[in-house]
Amino acid sequence: MSANEDQEMELEALRSIYEGDESFRELSPVSFQYRIGENGDPKAFLIEISWTETYPQTPPIISMNAFFNNTISSAVKQSILAKLQEAVEVNLGTAMTYTLFEYAKDNKEQFMENHQPVNSTIPISSIISVETPNTAPSSKKKEKKEQLSKAQKRKLADKTDHKGELPRGWNWVDVVKLSKTGSKDDE
Repeated sequence: MSANEDQEMELEALRSIYEGDESFRELSPVSFQYRIGENGDPKAFLIEISWTETYPQTPPIISMNAFFNNTISSAVKQSILAKLQEAVEVNLGTAMTYTLFEYAKDNKEQFMENHQPVNSTIPISSIISVETPNTAPSSKKKEKKEQLSKAQKRKLADKTDHKGELPRGWNWVDVVKLSKTGSKDDE
């Protein structure tokens, strides 16, 4: 089979295997991400595998540069990538994306044994001070619920002057209109 046929078959298999799995994400037909570990797990990490044009005869591109992995030291990332590259060498020439994801899941504890979160030295007080401003804008948004359409804004602008104030006498009764309607009643 050609490389494209192998890729199409593996793509179908991955879609059927990982259907409904929240950890799996297809970025494109040749690029996939898988989260190893549960959400909130400090030892969870994300692997991205991208196929080259001649994959599976040539190795895929494996990356851990996702923002999700920012708390993992570069030494641990390099260690994980080296172990995954060993698995790639063993499986070269066969469909291996599923195998690599499963290998990473099975060896998660071993991969992350030397993991120390990079940003664990931040004091709790600075975390609180960073999060406090974020809560203030959200309360302002809750107060301002009414949104006007363009037509409503235009109508409001036509009624008001450049300061946003209504002109003098905007609610006065038009004497001429009253006199015309009053004369019809008199007849």
